[in-house]
Formats: sequence, C-alpha cells, structure tokens
Amino acid sequence: MSKKKMIILALLVALIVAFFAFDLGRFLSLDYIKSRQAEFTALAGEKPLLVGGAFFAVYVAVCALSLPGAAIMTLAAGAIFGLGWGTLIVSFASAVGATLALLASRYILREGVQSKFGARLADIDKGIEREGAFYLFTLRLVPIFPFFIINLLMGLTKMKAWTFYWVSQIGMLAGTLVYVNAGTQLAKISSLQGILSPGLIGSFVLLGVFPLVAKKIVDAIKARKVYAKWAHVKPKSFDRNLVVIGAGAAGLVTSYIAAVVKAKVTLVEAHKMGGDCLNYGCVPSKALIKTATLARQIRHSQDYGIAKASAEIHFADVMERIAHVVREIEPHDSVERYTGLGVDVAIGRAKITSPWHVEITKEDGSKQTLATKSIVIATGAAPFVPPLPGLEDVGYLTSDTLWGLREQPKRLVVLGGGPIGCELAQSFARLGSQVTQIEMLPRIMIREDEEVSAYAKQALEADGVTILTGHKALRCEKRGDVKTIVVESNGKETSIEFDALLCAVGRSARLKGFGLEELGITVNRTVQVNEYLETNFPNILAAGDVAGPYQFTHTAAHQAWYAAVNALFGFAKKFKADYSVIPWATFIDPEVARVGLNEQEAKEKKIAYEVTRYGIDDLDRAIADSAAHGWVKVLTVPGKDTILGVTIVGVHAGDLLAEYVLAMKHGLGLNKILGTIHTYPTLAEANKYAAGEWKRAHQPVKLLEWVGKFHAWRRA
Repeated sequence: MSKKKMIILALLVALIVAFFAFDLGRFLSLDYIKSRQAEFTALAGEKPLLVGGAFFAVYVAVCALSLPGAAIMTLAAGAIFGLGWGTLIVSFASAVGATLALLASRYILREGVQSKFGARLADIDKGIEREGAFYLFTLRLVPIFPFFIINLLMGLTKMKAWTFYWVSQIGMLAGTLVYVNAGTQLAKISSLQGILSPGLIGSFVLLGVFPLVAKKIVDAIKARKVYAKWAHVKPKSFDRNLVVIGAGAAGLVTSYIAAVVKAKVTLVEAHKMGGDCLNYGCVPSKALIKTATLARQIRHSQDYGIAKASAEIHFADVMERIAHVVREIEPHDSVERYTGLGVDVAIGRAKITSPWHVEITKEDGSKQTLATKSIVIATGAAPFVPPLPGLEDVGYLTSDTLWGLREQPKRLVVLGGGPIGCELAQSFARLGSQVTQIEMLPRIMIREDEEVSAYAKQALEADGVTILTGHKALRCEKRGDVKTIVVESNGKETSIEFDALLCAVGRSARLKGFGLEELGITVNRTVQVNEYLETNFPNILAAGDVAGPYQFTHTAAHQAWYAAVNALFGFAKKFKADYSVIPWATFIDPEVARVGLNEQEAKEKKIAYEVTRYGIDDLDRAIADSAAHGWVKVLTVPGKDTILGVTIVGVHAGDLLAEYVLAMKHGLGLNKILGTIHTYPTLAEANKYAAGEWKRAHQPVKLLEWVGKFHAWRRA
C-alpha cells in the first residue's frame, strides 16, 4: 500500500475511533433527537440555510465513514425540516455520502483485493458492467440490506461512480420517504423497530422484486421484437422439444441429456458421428503419438538398458492402425447407440428456416422439416486455411485430411506453432520425416510461459524438428515437381522445399449453410451467445467450438449440459456456463498440461501470486521409467495455499493435472493435497511433493525455533 493511501486510511480510522472514543454516537440517538427536537426546529426556522447545510454535511460524513446513525438522522430530518425539505436533504446527502464511501473503498481496498482475488473480481466486474446498475437499484429499494456494506462492496468493483450515485439516489428514495415521513411524527416513535412493520417490510420486498419482474417483462418484450418477423410461422404444436445440429462432443452430450430427461430430441449429422474429435482430432492424433513415441523409445533403447534395438516402420501400417483405433471407438458415438439411448438420429444436412423449424436434407435428396421448441447449434469448427498465394497450386494437408495419407512425406513443412502443429511435427519427425515447423510469432506454444515454450522447442528439436520462429510465410511456389514455401524473417526471404505441407494455424467455426445469416442469428468468428449460451433468439442456443470461447472436446461436453438444460427448462430457471476451471493439455513429449493461470497471464492481469515448483527429475517413479524430466509449477495466493493455476510439464502431465482440477473446482488447497495418501511409486506423487515444497516454504520458522529450544530443554 502506498504512503498516500496509508495516510488516508490512518485519517479515516482516526475519525472513526474518535467517534466511538468520545461517544459522539449519543448525539445520533433517538432519545437525544426527541429531547432537542423543539430547539432544532426553532433554529432551522431562524437560519434554514445554515442549519440545513450543517445537517447535510454531518449526514454526508456519517454515510461516508459508515458510522451508525444514518437512520436516526433521517428521522431527524423529517422532524426538523418536514417531509418535503427533509426528503430533499436526506436524498442528496445519503447519495453523496454513499458515493464517497464507495470511492474510499475503491482507492484504499481495491488494489489489495485485486491482487488476491483478481480472477474472481474480473468475473464480477463483467457482471457489473452488464447489469450492475439494475441489481444495485434492486438492493437500494429494499432497506433491509445494510446501507454501508453495499457502498463498500461496490467500491471493490469497476462500477462508475456517477452510475452508483444516481442509481443510489433513485433507489433509496422510497425508503427515505418512509423514514422522513415517520420523523414528522417523531414524538410517537419509541424505537426504530416500530417504523418498519411486517406489512411495510413486505411492501419493500415486493418493491425490490418489482425490478426483477420488470426485467422479465422487458426480456419478453425484447424477445417478442426478435420473433416479430417470424410470428406468423410459429407452430401451435411441435414435433420435437429439441433439435441438435451436429454430432460432435457438444451435440452428442446435449442430445443424450435431453433423452435422459425424456424430451423428444432429434440429432442431425451431415457427415460422421463423433465429429472432429473422433474422426480427425483427439483420437487419431493420440494413436499417432503412441506409435511415434514407441518408435522413439526403440531408437533410444539404451536409455532402458537395451544395448541395441531396431524397428522397421511401414507408414501405411501406422496409418491403418490409426484407422482401426477410430473404428474401435466409433460404436461409442454411433447412430445405433444413440438411437438406443432414446435419441432420434437423422443423417443429413440441417438448415434452420425459422426459429422453430429445421429442414433436414437427407442423403437421398429427400427433405424433412421438424417443428421444435428449441434448437442447439453444435456444428463445430474446421481447420483454417490461410490465404497464402500459391497454396492451392502446391497442395496442402490439414488435421482433417492428414489421415488419408498412406505414403510418408520425406520432407514435411508444418505451418503453425500451436498445440496441433507441435504434436504432429514431433510425431512425423519421430517416424522419420524431415520436418520443418514455421511459426510467425516469436515462439511456439505462445499461450504458455516462456520456459514452457523453450522446453517444448528443445524437445521437438531433439527429435529432429527444425523450428523457425519469427518467420512469416509469404507464398508457395511450384517449379516442375519441386514445391517450395517462401518465408521472411528480419527482411530476408528463404525458400524451403517440401514434399507435403500441413496447415495447422488454427480452426474456424462452421457457420455457413445452416441458415444462420438468413435467420439473423448474430455471428462473428463464432456464433455470438450470452452467458446462458443463447443466441439473439433465446430458444436457439449454441455449444462447442462453434460458440467458443474454448475449442476443447471436454469444454464442448461441459457446455452441452448448460445448453440442454437451458434449452429445455430455461423458461423456469437458467444456468450460466461456468468457465472458472478449464484444463487443457498439449500431447507432445513431454506433455504440457495446464489449468487456471500461468505466470504470463497472472502478470498481464496484474494478479499477485507465489510460485511453488517441484522438479520431476527428483521423482522416484520418473527415474525408474527413465522419464525424469519436467516439473510441476503451482501458482497460489500470496501467503495462502489457495491454487490460482497449475502448469505441469512431463510424462502423463495431462493425467496428473486432474487432481489440481478437482482441487480448484471444489476450493481445496495445497494442504489438502499434501494430506492425501498417494500410492508409491507413482507419477501422481509429484503433486504431493509440490504441495510439500509449498509447505516447506511457509513453515512457521519462529515457532519451530522455540520448539527446538523446548526439545533441547527436555533433553537437559
């Protein structure tokens, strides 16, 4: 805390202490006001401006310092100045004083709270930005909520002071009128409890509920406006409760949940059940990584005490194994399985023709139109192909088309340094391809900490990948059978020859051909949804890659619950999608897994943190497995064991991360992990040892010194 803040805080504390030390509260008691009422009233009649101004100033000070007595002063205003002037003075004084309290709280406390609870505070600030004024107004209407607590808590948010002021003044007006009016009959009041009768409290509660009801009415009016163009086609009855478009992770889980709660649901898929994850992404890539890892282990057999080992790799067989793995898992996502679960599965192309109609064009060209109460768009994403001159001439692969290869490219160029590019570059290099990876940014895996990026680069280069960071792809060229890509770095152009080019520069949401634009659904790079996953049409929702903000299979499945429940039961209760604890992993060797904040994000968001680090090179099981490399890095709230984020680099990092995901989700700290028995010898012990490192750094040194002296005394 700065010196200036310390001085202001000390001054405020001194004023509050003086108030209680000198028993100034006796002047703000009901008995005192009643005993001096006639005197004050006469004085106000003689010098209205002076008395009114002094009363205003004292009221502002009481509110600003959060002192007890505001309610008594409101009664006094009615007794001294009458209903009209009393209400006017109190209305402005209370709003000004509350705003000063807000500003003091913000200036003195927010920075410290931000440093400890930055991530949570950011979410609150987003909510305040959207609907803060509305909720503040609701709180102000109900005087049973402590006046000063609202002021101080709002000071910790980013609500604008002017917004806080005018909302407070309007919102407190009803309560002010009640108290000032009661003050005009001060002689009849024996206690504050007598002012708010049960009936009056009930009236205030109803008054507080009114904005919520009004909001529902406003939302209904807005929805009616959105649907106005389509009102004439709204059916009187519906064929389905829900139609889900897309049978990837989000679509499968959404339709399954709908079937479990006995809704009538149709799942429409135009291509392959299981979506990208099963057919082109997670499953085939992990099968490839497994084979590539085995090839690497054979090549380095001496690490395991085997002097010499060799393997003959037939690339076509490798790719056939991958195809077999996909076929093995296919039944989990098949039409037959989901039909058995109660889902009506339609293979065909879906197009939304109205907010309640989905047209399905079957493979034979026939069409079927379903009337449905709700729709969930789960169309996923596709590899993004950059507009690179000459790319079409030389030909290219993506993470979708790669799996059709049966001849291994001798020279492979991978465009992109993200997770997909890194995983595939390392795998092909381990299988024997000469791989060059091109990344425009200064480092690969840019979302991770610099040390993680550097370690990943070192690991890929050790497997033979040539990594060119800070290189921008300019164009592709083809001369005869020779294919090249031209890149530029520091003003110098370089040509790189290749046999195959893999574009791995990201994925873009599938938005075309589903009737979204014709219907007027708001889209940008993704379908734009609110916190309930609703589009601008409340009965049309989106989940998974097409909705963002994450493009992970597990996030898509996570969103699916919210999409299904809000689509089917949103008329009664809606649930905001929770992204507070999202894990992810990059399956290079060693794996990189993360949940929550890493250091670079914490610094960007100015969130205070402590770092605890445990080197896996010290772990018994890792040493036994000849995998003693990597680390566990935990970010915690300074001085506490509360976990802000974890990054793990090492073998099976993605599996090890699960314990931290559970801990963060349920508010468990490192002490709980330290107190949990972990089987020996396992890699999971790394989590316990990381917690032990934190405990060692936070041991009570002074106390232990005294304990040592105690033991020495006992020995004597």
